Amino acid sequence: MSSWLPFTTTPTVKISFFFSSFFLLLLSLTPMAATHSFSAPLSCSKDSGPVIPTTPLVSFLERVQETALQTYGNSKFDRKDFVDFSLKFNLSTTVEAFDKLPKTANGSVSVNDLDGFIGKYFKGAGEDLVYAEPVDFVPEPHGFLPKVENPEVRAWALEVHALWKKLSRKVSSSVHDHPELHTLLPLPGPVMIPGSRFREVYYWDSYWVIRGLLASKMYETAKAIVTNLISLLDAYGHVLNGARAYYTNRSQPPLLSAMVYEIYNRTGDVELVRNSLPPLLKEYQFWNSEIHTWIIRDAEQGNHSLNRYYAMWNKPRPEASTVDREFASKFLNVSEKLQFYRELASTAESGWDFSTRWMRNSSEFTTLSTTTILPVDLNIFILREPQTWEAQNQNQNVFASNFVPLWIDLFNSDTPLVEKVTRSLQSSGLLCAAGIATSLTNSGQQWDFPNGWAPLQHMIVEGLSRSASTEARTVAKDIAERWIRTNYVAYKKTGAMHDNIMWKSVVNMVVVAYTDPRLVSVGRME
Repeated sequence: MSSWLPFTTTPTVKISFFFSSFFLLLLSLTPMAATHSFSAPLSCSKDSGPVIPTTPLVSFLERVQETALQTYGNSKFDRKDFVDFSLKFNLSTTVEAFDKLPKTANGSVSVNDLDGFIGKYFKGAGEDLVYAEPVDFVPEPHGFLPKVENPEVRAWALEVHALWKKLSRKVSSSVHDHPELHTLLPLPGPVMIPGSRFREVYYWDSYWVIRGLLASKMYETAKAIVTNLISLLDAYGHVLNGARAYYTNRSQPPLLSAMVYEIYNRTGDVELVRNSLPPLLKEYQFWNSEIHTWIIRDAEQGNHSLNRYYAMWNKPRPEASTVDREFASKFLNVSEKLQFYRELASTAESGWDFSTRWMRNSSEFTTLSTTTILPVDLNIFILREPQTWEAQNQNQNVFASNFVPLWIDLFNSDTPLVEKVTRSLQSSGLLCAAGIATSLTNSGQQWDFPNGWAPLQHMIVEGLSRSASTEARTVAKDIAERWIRTNYVAYKKTGAMHDNIMWKSVVNMVVVAYTDPRLVSVGRME
């Protein structure tokens, strides 16, 4: 999950730039997602990797999900709801009652019977989270965005800041007392949820949540998020994709160390760093374990250990099992189905679910090959330093992830190199009216053109703006202006932050954004 805005190629008009802290606050409060790849030297034809067993509850809820699809049809069916249910009674009692439901010859259950069963035996999806008042929220924090001078924009910033109160939750006592009745996992501290159908913590989204909380001066809430993620790392050996039992078989882009670093930079909390070091080392070991690494040899015969996404799962994803099975039905061979299921889960681990970035054939979804790809952004997250050599078998298509290395200080401190990459970005075709498009391929997948995602905007903008290059900083300013203006208009039109905006509406939004006199001067960059 991630926030995205689709783009048009409408000509842009020069405007005054905003400030980086509100940019981060805005990004953090837009439901988010992940990152992608560039080379594919590997080949896997048979699935033989590890699989983390699921729980009996998750397996049962998948059965309910499949029955619900038969009963309700696609029009009234959100497959995630059914694996987010919690039980009112123990599992054996619930399974027994489900098995006794009257069924037709084809195994389906009537709407009335299934409605009655769900109402009697399940609590609603999301009821295992309860509201938690943020301990450090104030309507207008002291020193909040002092360089934002425009009153319209400042009012908007405070409205966005106020959304923290709407998103704050804690895991209910029932989850702690009876975890076997829930797919939601117990967490020690309060959480910030993405909203909508996403009712749990997600790993890499949390980095931008924390950056936004720091802009809002909500330091204790930010620290609690790190504590929650570390609790998952301690319990499962890796930070989970999300805080659900069905996410235990995969992680997401490893940004926990970056979260600790950002909090320390703002608060000077040495104790947080000291307590985080052992779990961070554990996470580093996880990402450098055999399943996540591949040794490649360069032209000078030097060996390099690089990382890949590789989920510990080769079955349909429980939160999407009905659609996964439908795609897998194209395979006749069982081993090919198992490998496809692993590719699906591994793509979900990347956060870029889904994109032609991971496909051998951009027009055929079942050619996902994520486990055979060494993503440039993943390796940057883990290494935190640039490595350059002439690689072979590279994906020649352009993706925004190609420019994520700009985010790393050791890269963006090389001014001639940054200027070369900046010009490459400008000529790539990715720069559009509302910001940076994810790719140039209009595949219908959400991590492709014409969609844009907040994390990618931030990493590239922040990397360019940290450079000593005037040219790079100018491009960063322009991208951020485009993105913020479009988000402003979208927010004012709907009164909410959305995880996506349909591309047909962006044309009008961009036109309004560039002609709205209230945004002509929005403040200086902080």
